[in-house]
Amino acid sequence: MSGFSPDWLALREPADHASINAAVRAACVRVFAGRDIVRIVDLGCGTGSNLRSLAPALGVRQHWMLIDNDPALLEIAGTSAALSGVEVACKRVDLASVEFRPLLSGADLVTASALFDLFSVEAIERLAAAIAAERCAFYTVLTYDGIAAFLPEHPADGDMREAFNQHQRTDKGFGPAAGPNASDALAAAFARYGYSVVRGKSPWVLDAHHRTLRRELERGWAAAVRETGLVHPATIDDWLAHRNAASSAVTIIGHEDLLALPPTA
Repeated sequence: MSGFSPDWLALREPADHASINAAVRAACVRVFAGRDIVRIVDLGCGTGSNLRSLAPALGVRQHWMLIDNDPALLEIAGTSAALSGVEVACKRVDLASVEFRPLLSGADLVTASALFDLFSVEAIERLAAAIAAERCAFYTVLTYDGIAAFLPEHPADGDMREAFNQHQRTDKGFGPAAGPNASDALAAAFARYGYSVVRGKSPWVLDAHHRTLRRELERGWAAAVRETGLVHPATIDDWLAHRNAASSAVTIIGHEDLLALPPTA
């Protein structure tokens, strides 16, 4: 599994934090209210955005284990996390090949952001099995759900969305990715272990205040669609030119947040 650039992660972080589903987050925070300490494993931590978003909401004493396979991102995450007032350790791990259960030993909460649409269904099921064996809570945010809308509209919007969603299902290092079906796969996997699941939408709404992010996102979409061969290159060029020319363009990208809690009995 390859990493993402620090510049891209920094560009998307404000939109990520603004998009978090408030009801799902509140349900997660309530679980740990009044605890002496919460031990958290953050999978695919990147530069530590998930910690920066969630730690202030949790409030209680926290120990975070930040997991990523990119040493440059881990260094950034560890440096910024050291200023956050929580206890932090960093560990370089390739999630595509690791045994999950030893990684989660002692954790109260396993969390991640914008990760599981890259996982295969088989990898999701293995992770759920490990989390259930450790009886951890699980909370993930910003899993892509296959929904995308573009204003002003272009005749190729539907074809671009369908081709991108096909690209999302290709191998991202874990086998054929769950892509837009990842949240359903997570919910089903945890339900098999008796977990209760709370889900809520967390879309990006990228308007004039997010022009740089929107344009970078759309360039990435166009590049991914080209790789599929499902849309004619001239159509992709026209779609991208249309997006770039629209001064008041809005792009909506669907995500979903999910909380899974172990049975209490």
